[in-house]
Amino acid sequence: MGQGTGRDHHIAGYSVFMAGGGVKADTTYGATDELGYNAVENVVDVHDLHATMLALMGIDHHRLNVKYQGLDVRLTGIAGKVVKGIMA
Repeated sequence: MGQGTGRDHHIAGYSVFMAGGGVKADTTYGATDELGYNAVENVVDVHDLHATMLALMGIDHHRLNVKYQGLDVRLTGIAGKVVKGIMA
């Protein structure tokens, strides 16, 4: 990897443990390759993760805007889909 591309540590696949608050119990969602390096099944973008966490708290991520440098911006940017597969 070239300079400026970040650390070579879980850059294409990562795990998140979520429990309670409307998360479906005993659920594994997605998978990585045999080395745990790349997400290969049910890939969830960071924006999707944020949208899902906000939905679990009862917040519509489309309506959550904050002022940043004079603009209204969303935590999930213009992307973000709620991952219904992990919700109870």
